Amino acid sequence: MDLISSYGPLIYVLLFGYCALKSGALPLFAGFAAQTGALEVGPVATATFFGGYLGDELRFGLVRRYGLPDLSHRPRLQRAFATATSLVTRYGSLYVFMYRYPKGMRTIGALPMGLGPMPWPTFTLLNAASAALWTTILVGTGYMFGAQVQTAVEGGWGFVSVALLAAMALVIGLAWWRLRRTPLASAN
Repeated sequence: MDLISSYGPLIYVLLFGYCALKSGALPLFAGFAAQTGALEVGPVATATFFGGYLGDELRFGLVRRYGLPDLSHRPRLQRAFATATSLVTRYGSLYVFMYRYPKGMRTIGALPMGLGPMPWPTFTLLNAASAALWTTILVGTGYMFGAQVQTAVEGGWGFVSVALLAAMALVIGLAWWRLRRTPLASAN
């Protein structure tokens, strides 16, 4: 808590930057810090939401604008991206709500969306809803159950994160497998 009082409002800027880049547990702990009175819950939620929302908008926009390099000399990679694009085309709306949670996925999660056909306004609405849900879950849980979360973290929080990543990998793998067996993937 000394760190929080030493940096004051800069903490919210740092939280925004963190949330723009990744989806780790910092918003959860910031919610707990707000519950203890070390931070204010409104600015914590605002920094978390806008960091998460704008970070994904930037990644989506960069890929949408600049795309991928020419992959014609790498046909296997070209087929993989064609299949990934088909997967995002078919399950994109659900995917926007899923990629925020598993460790390591958030940083790259919006990139496949930029490759797909989803219009940017649609992505923006889904991204805002997903960021709002993510903010509510993390900051709200930290605020309401901060002491219990701290105990869980000390008792092996990493396992939960790895389990979420494995579950998402399984869901994506099954969807990928199913998609590769449909005419849509064969046409690409």
